[in-house]
Amino acid sequence: MNIDMAQVYSEYQGKVMGYLRARLSSRTEAEDLCSDVFEKILRKIDGYDPSKSALGTWIFSITRNTLIDYFRRNRPSAELDENIAEEGEIGEGLLESETLGELAAALKKLPEQLRDIIVMRYYDGKPLTEIAKIMDLSYGAVKLRHQNALILLKEKMG
Repeated sequence: MNIDMAQVYSEYQGKVMGYLRARLSSRTEAEDLCSDVFEKILRKIDGYDPSKSALGTWIFSITRNTLIDYFRRNRPSAELDENIAEEGEIGEGLLESETLGELAAALKKLPEQLRDIIVMRYYDGKPLTEIAKIMDLSYGAVKLRHQNALILLKEKMG
């Protein structure tokens, strides 16, 4: 398999940087991690299997894992922001009746992709259209997964 890394970088650098920039307070940190992501992509590109996932999904997984590793190294006690539910879409009374600790526990039980959508939507305040671009998915797919995530979250919180 022959993949043009210049084309991969050109197509995905903005998406990777946007994803990282939305989660990090420092542009410098985001740029450093973006470089790390593309170094990993370059090292691992021979192991990429297009029959298992789309290239964008594979790159997003590397990006997300790089960010998780970064937070584990640098912010081991980071917790959810108390303003995670600014909008009423999570459901009236959901946060009133449960503690944020229970919400965090319920979020951890969600599949990783659904948890990412919830975090980007409510913690980062991103619209679903932007989440779709970051995750390299269609708007319809993100909207459906967002709805499913909310349903699962409500179930897991009782």
